[in-house]
Amino acid sequence: MRLASTKTAAALCGGLLLAISVPASAAVDAKLLDMLKANGSITNAQYSGLQAELARDQKDQQIARQAQQETNEQIAATAKKTNELSTFDQKLAWAAKTQFKGDVRFRQENVHNDGVSNNKDQDRQRIRARLGAFSEINPQVDTGIRIATGSSDDARSTNQDLNNYFDKKQIWLDLGYVDYHPDAIKNLHVIGGKMLQPWVSMGDIIWDSDINPEGLALTYKYPLGNTELFGSAGHYTLKDNVDGEGVQFKHDLRLYAGQLGARFAITDNLKMTVGGSLYNYDNDEDSACTASTSPCALAVNGNTPGEQFRLWEGFSQIDIGGLPMPLSLYGQYVHNAEASNDKDTGWLAGVKTKVYGFGLDYNYRDVQQNAVVGAFTDSDFANGFTGSRGSKLKVSYELDKNFTLGATYFMANSDYTNASVNLKDSDINTLQLDAEAKF
Repeated sequence: MRLASTKTAAALCGGLLLAISVPASAAVDAKLLDMLKANGSITNAQYSGLQAELARDQKDQQIARQAQQETNEQIAATAKKTNELSTFDQKLAWAAKTQFKGDVRFRQENVHNDGVSNNKDQDRQRIRARLGAFSEINPQVDTGIRIATGSSDDARSTNQDLNNYFDKKQIWLDLGYVDYHPDAIKNLHVIGGKMLQPWVSMGDIIWDSDINPEGLALTYKYPLGNTELFGSAGHYTLKDNVDGEGVQFKHDLRLYAGQLGARFAITDNLKMTVGGSLYNYDNDEDSACTASTSPCALAVNGNTPGEQFRLWEGFSQIDIGGLPMPLSLYGQYVHNAEASNDKDTGWLAGVKTKVYGFGLDYNYRDVQQNAVVGAFTDSDFANGFTGSRGSKLKVSYELDKNFTLGATYFMANSDYTNASVNLKDSDINTLQLDAEAKF
């Protein structure tokens, strides 16, 4: 019996040790000890030892639970902080891929116009302010938005006269586009919206530099050794339902543009650019300026009323290095294949260089009455009128970083002016003094 009792006690002790070796309820463990002591399975000394050991285990378990809880809290806090940092990093990454660009220009302008019977001389002060945000949305998509001043919604000017008793000046949407350039086709850009001119210009007799076309365009460049081929194509809507016959596509005034060209690195100090363009207008016969239609859209500023346009352009530029000063020779030629008379040609030839920090640019042009679209030609030369010829001289100097002073003088002779009296071969001379800051 004593041997059996000893075996039973050993078994119970083994079971107890197994029980307390794993997490258990403190109340159950204490009750089990009391039962073993009551039936004589363990002595008082064993009871006290096991009770002390149980207390130590319970304390260790409590410490472990507290440590685990603290660890979980730290993990949760770290995860939250990491998530917050990740969100911040994403915003920071977007900000790093976004550029804010702008410029402010103050201008003093003096215009002498022989075609005006009274007040031939006009003096005025003008400002231009532009601010844009240009961002990389992802590696294949860029976008740009820019606002600008302007006395009106005239596409050819963002100038604002300083006039009218310190009144507030108007702000217009000047740019708003999406540029998709897929990784699969390097150097291809598909641009939609109101964009910078996607074509190459070597002069401004066709396009005033402030004009930003609206529509859909594609541009592409292809490197080929020392040569780079480039091209562009675009469709632009100028006026919806121009003929008043319906809102379908066929009734819109449209421009189709295409350009091909190449840049050659003939030597390290001699580079050449050549190219050609086509600007074809559709339904422009319904947009012409006639006695019965108003407002006029295309055939304005010297064009013959009712004129239509299909412009063929050729352009080139030669850049010469290795000289005491850099030298560039440039020019453009345009012919309107739809002109109603023989006044259908325009050309420009110019030279530019830089001497002792002064930028110099001179060109001479002769633009016949219907050679280009009067609504889009350079607005500063001859007050923006076709049927004009003469010179443009521009001098600029960067007085400090991003701050430039400049002077431009237009010596134009025009057959058509914006005056009430048209005077053949009238002089329209314009002096512009500019102070421009960029950021």
